[in-house]
Amino acid sequence: MLEKIPHAVGEALSGLKAGIDKTAYHADFADIPETLTLTSPAFPDGGEIPPRFTADGPGLSPPLAWSGLPAGTATLVLLVEDAGSPTPQPLVHLIVWNLSPTADGLGEGTLPSPDRPGNGTSLGKNSFLRPEWLPPDPPSGHGHHDYLFQLYALGSALDLPESPGRGALLDAMRGRVIGRGRLVGTYTRA
Repeated sequence: MLEKIPHAVGEALSGLKAGIDKTAYHADFADIPETLTLTSPAFPDGGEIPPRFTADGPGLSPPLAWSGLPAGTATLVLLVEDAGSPTPQPLVHLIVWNLSPTADGLGEGTLPSPDRPGNGTSLGKNSFLRPEWLPPDPPSGHGHHDYLFQLYALGSALDLPESPGRGALLDAMRGRVIGRGRLVGTYTRA
């Protein structure tokens, strides 16, 4: 979708970025201990997200693995935000809530995306108001984007409407988060 924005417009907006400090990890839960380790076999922390997981490829959700859950973890939340988006707040690319603490990750393409149906996972709405993985799709010429994959351990399960948005999710998480971890993937459209 954003690949259709002219390169010159992307360049003109290159100085406008939401910023990593506005992500939930830094703005809402900065005081929570970083006890979780979140990794991907597809890209290293701070590394480039392969095109197969973006709008320039099939747009699959990337594989993720985690460890280091604190004692008392009842559920997990995965939130992915684009800190480089040319918007006042980071774009939400994924919300997965009430993940089982017995799981140790998600496989490649496990989550629904624009061209792949859902699998029964508890998903919230991305910034395009769809309960699915929104593949990275930065404007051409806009430059480097940091996609912050955030994993939160909660001491109790969340009771939310079917597909909550970011605000409802963060409100429900407050006072329940007992650990957090993050993985940064980058993407730049030529």
